Amino acid sequence: MYKVMLVDDDYPVLEFLSAAIPWEQYGLQLQGTHENGAVALEQAEAGMPDILITDIGMPKMNGLELIAALRERKPNLRVAILSCHNEFHYAQQALRLNVQDYVLKDTLDPADLEKLLDQFKKSLDQEGQVLTHQHQLQHMVDRNKELMKEKFIRKTMQEPILDRQDWMSEAQTFDLELTGKACLPIMGFIDGYRLAKHRFMSDDILRFAIYNVINEMIGQDELPVVHFAYGTKESFYLYPFHDTLKINAYDEAAAQIKEIQTALRKYLKISMSFLIGDVCHQPEEIKSSLNGLLAARVQRFYMEEGSIAKQRVYSEGNIDLFSWYDQASTEFREMMIEKNTGLIVPTVERWMEFLREHTFPPEKVKDWVLKLLLDLKLKLQSLQYFRSTYAVDILHKEILEIDSLVELEHWLIDHFQSVIALAGEIWEQSKRSEVVEACHYVSLHLDKRIGLEEVADHLHLNSSYFSRLFKKETGETFIEYVTRMKMIRAKELLDQTSHPVGKICEMLGYDNQSYFIKIFKSSVGLTPVEYRGQKTT
Repeated sequence: MYKVMLVDDDYPVLEFLSAAIPWEQYGLQLQGTHENGAVALEQAEAGMPDILITDIGMPKMNGLELIAALRERKPNLRVAILSCHNEFHYAQQALRLNVQDYVLKDTLDPADLEKLLDQFKKSLDQEGQVLTHQHQLQHMVDRNKELMKEKFIRKTMQEPILDRQDWMSEAQTFDLELTGKACLPIMGFIDGYRLAKHRFMSDDILRFAIYNVINEMIGQDELPVVHFAYGTKESFYLYPFHDTLKINAYDEAAAQIKEIQTALRKYLKISMSFLIGDVCHQPEEIKSSLNGLLAARVQRFYMEEGSIAKQRVYSEGNIDLFSWYDQASTEFREMMIEKNTGLIVPTVERWMEFLREHTFPPEKVKDWVLKLLLDLKLKLQSLQYFRSTYAVDILHKEILEIDSLVELEHWLIDHFQSVIALAGEIWEQSKRSEVVEACHYVSLHLDKRIGLEEVADHLHLNSSYFSRLFKKETGETFIEYVTRMKMIRAKELLDQTSHPVGKICEMLGYDNQSYFIKIFKSSVGLTPVEYRGQKTT
């Protein structure tokens, strides 16, 4: 609905028009009635009307002054003057202000005013249709230009530059003027892309929103940087400048990128980080730098959200990440078995800091985390209160889509919190919590000798009753269950550590190594040494 404002110092006239005209029937909303121009202008600051019907002679601010003030704010405002003045100079001033009609109160007929309002509505409808069509055409032009820019930057990165002058000429068509200038290539990438995509429903909507904000910022503030889309996650920015000793190109580019970063956070609630490459003087150098930025996966993975950093080379440390696997697995397993939500954040943060300190390759980190989660899933399913709540392929897909260590940290915290919360619900619903508690106890004491009587006493149950209950609920005796859990743990230690068999025997609470080897071979079909040798061949 279009909004109408009535302004007249004659209150009966306001009351009459308010009641006499069926506003909604004409698709109009009576926004407000005011007795002088000053009050009307103040109210218009909060919400501009589409149609103004005003008297001329009023205290504080007359109608002609009100029209001039509102027209400055909204040039397409429709205006009708309702006055008792029929002198020529008033009509003359009204024409100068592009007033659509001048109605005398003495001859006022509500039906005539209704016709005028209907004309206003139709003209506003028509104007809206024209503007919509213009916006659609402009959007098509802008969209085509963006696609051409993206095609240009991809061609630059992926194909040989055969003629520098041709490349420079094509760059100029995208407002990239590099004649006599150096250039600083910059790559931007969305932090937490998965969540941003989910919030905007699709890649296309997210990309369009980002494109609009960035290009409006560049145009509005006349920033010399030129933006090139590159898919949805990444985009490139080329900053041309005169390469002199007086100019710190990095600081100037970072300041301009900061403005774009702030606008994205303000209008879209999106965080974007940026990597700044080396100063380039030739198209071939720009090509090389752009590809280098895109390939900087390690630096990108370890950057904090909202960072602006110079590109640098990361070297992989000498530490084997998987040599720390067993320690991490044990900590997370015990945290989940104990359902200790207070340990989730500090445990995850400690391991993420360990990964950051050693800058392991992102692919290796994801493999390590995925293996950790899948192994935990299998181990904890033996405890009846942990059930699988996610498909393996979905878990794999989500981990692979994570682009940074910060995003991985947030994801892991949410994951463990949801798993432990579900475990608590299942625990409360379990009719045989004694069996669940027994499994819990075994998992936390695999490094010790565990006897039936010991656990029965812990549960305040008769040992014979507990033995029958456990067998009935799980299908195996308690001792068989303990042995099976210890053998699973033995295989983990053989797979994931270099501990000798004697050490592993002690870690599982066995006093007699020969007995441990005998139990292991009975369970696995191989001795511990044979099992480990089979894994390494």
